[in-house]
Amino acid sequence: MNADRARPILQRVLARRDAGSSCLRRRAVFLVAQGGGEGVEQVLVEAARSDPDTEVREQAVFWLSQVEGERAVAALDSILRSSKDTRVQEKAVFALSQHESPRARQALRAYAERPELSDDLREKAIFWIGQSGGEENGSYLRALFGRLKGQELRNKILFSVSQMGGAENDRWLLAVARDRSQPVEIRKQALFWAGQGGAPMAELASLYTTMDDPAMREQLIFVYSQRDEPAATDKLLEIARRDPNPELRKKALFWLGQSDDPRAAKALQDIIEQP
Repeated sequence: MNADRARPILQRVLARRDAGSSCLRRRAVFLVAQGGGEGVEQVLVEAARSDPDTEVREQAVFWLSQVEGERAVAALDSILRSSKDTRVQEKAVFALSQHESPRARQALRAYAERPELSDDLREKAIFWIGQSGGEENGSYLRALFGRLKGQELRNKILFSVSQMGGAENDRWLLAVARDRSQPVEIRKQALFWAGQGGAPMAELASLYTTMDDPAMREQLIFVYSQRDEPAATDKLLEIARRDPNPELRKKALFWLGQSDDPRAAKALQDIIEQP
């Protein structure tokens, strides 16, 4: 049976509200999406908004991510604006992230900035913006960071920017780490994600002399311990031998003890055997 002839039958199935038809309605949502054609978006939106079964609603939103065109994006945007179902909203955020259109990007950004929403939902929007990649999205997230107040939301931006990679994003993360006007925990997160990303080891090593806060130096030591380059081991060896703060020397020694670099084992032995 072709899609046009099957659609009315599937719509009658979707119009049912008895609990016994839930499995049929879930299958019908899939078949409507696969059949495509004029008006498929409206059928899926109606199911997403009004079906009593949570799984039917979620699947309807998911399949909208696979329907091409601006009408599907408009439908998802409408669901985000009107739905009170958290799980449906999460699916809509994901579905929008799968559409490569200016309207989809704008809808996700608007959602991320809605202060009345829970941080969890906004974090998901930020995550998918970052996963979409691109210089424009990177620039947007860096600008959004300065407009947000919640620490968890700002942490999610730091993570998302680090996942996007690129020299501009690496420089921005290091700038946040250096910014003394930022809370220490934010600076530490920025430093961590810069280290996990592509920030050059030479820049990370030079930060140690410019950061006099012991908490930030301790974080730098941890960041060095997570890098595989010989330069990271060199910096840990330098700290273990010469840092005037005994607690920081201990931290460097601890992480050297976890290293597979043969120079680390030799250095530890030399330090222990010092008179």
